[in-house]
Amino acid sequence: MLIVLTVVEIVVLIAGLAFFLYWTGSLLGRIATTLEAGDGLVEQIVDDATVIRPGLKHINATGGRVAGALPLLYGYAEQIIAKVSPNPDRPAVARPASGRRRSRIHETVGYSPSGR
Repeated sequence: MLIVLTVVEIVVLIAGLAFFLYWTGSLLGRIATTLEAGDGLVEQIVDDATVIRPGLKHINATGGRVAGALPLLYGYAEQIIAKVSPNPDRPAVARPASGRRRSRIHETVGYSPSGR
């Protein structure tokens, strides 16, 4: 009887191991399929990025010019709003509660407003 139970236990363990290996193999197969599909996307992204790299200097220069113009644009916008305000007798109404809006990049771009 002991020999029969030992053989049955060994068969159950081997069957459990076989099921585990089959399940693990199917998961790895799905992972491999997903990685193969992603490989094409990575190649496409690399191809797209190679075209962009030479243009970064131009993009950064343009961004710097726009950032330098922002304080001036803010000032002009505030002057325009003050001129066309429907309440010329109450100029404080058109201003936000936090005070006059100013750019945080003044020092970065070397701009110093005249009011400072």
